[in-house]
Amino acid sequence: MSWVSENKLPWWQRLAMRVVKVGKIPSHIAFIMDGNRRFARKIHVEKTEGHSRGFERLADVLQWCLDLGVKEVTVYAFSIENFKRSKDEVDDLLKLASEKFDRLLEEQDKLRERGICIRIIGNLSMLPEELQQKIARAMYVTRNNKTAILNVAFAYTSRDEVTHSLKTITEGVSDSSLDHDAITHELIDRCLYTKYGTNPDLLIRTSGETRLSDFLLWQVSTTILYFTKILWPEITIWHVLGAIFQYQRWYYRLHTPQKFLLDTSQKEDISPMFQEHQVEHFVSDVDNKHWKHMQKLIGQSSATHVSDHNL
Repeated sequence: MSWVSENKLPWWQRLAMRVVKVGKIPSHIAFIMDGNRRFARKIHVEKTEGHSRGFERLADVLQWCLDLGVKEVTVYAFSIENFKRSKDEVDDLLKLASEKFDRLLEEQDKLRERGICIRIIGNLSMLPEELQQKIARAMYVTRNNKTAILNVAFAYTSRDEVTHSLKTITEGVSDSSLDHDAITHELIDRCLYTKYGTNPDLLIRTSGETRLSDFLLWQVSTTILYFTKILWPEITIWHVLGAIFQYQRWYYRLHTPQKFLLDTSQKEDISPMFQEHQVEHFVSDVDNKHWKHMQKLIGQSSATHVSDHNL
């Protein structure tokens, strides 16, 4: 199944979409794609087929978001907790992921035409090296696409993400690259897996569960949450439009506290010039180390170095 959906909505759904677009459209929507296994049991197929159907639905949802004008989408594809499932299921999921990234590389021209940039967020070191290489190449070949961003959380939990950020900062303090006073919540932000994206405006979880399952906990303090009982492979444009309608209802109520939090964070983060320079140098160094690892995975020479801000 393609990463780029060719399915066309009927006229009445396109009309409903235009009506919703009159209001405020979230710039960034996150999805917890829950219910693939229950869907498989419901239609009496193997779990792997349920996950495959879930991927097919992702292509449709991404296209709907593009049509609505959503600039960034983040999906929870594979939690670190999923490694606790049976070996057979984990192996099947990793095999499916490998196949989907192969397909993505085959479709890079389509993704370039649609302007879709792929970013994978998570602890990639936990994955097989061959899959890491495919992920690195997928991010590389789509790095210059500017219309929309798809963040795929793979081998991810929020606790691991924050731990990774704090370890990175601690190493900077230990080797005297950073002073203690330079540590702020903004610096933690800039060392997260999600450092190049924005915080979600709206988070949608399917399957009826009303919890976040360790997903983007640092980023969703002012995010509007929408829970629906529909299983992920069965989600339709109506569910997405319903979630956006709820977002529109609550947007202006939440807008003031968002502004307050932004103003407060800006005041808290005012630092002496030497600390600002120190932080910028540290973050740049972290980016360069990360990119060198990416280059190693995809076999690129230093002559093809590209700023990690494009990943």
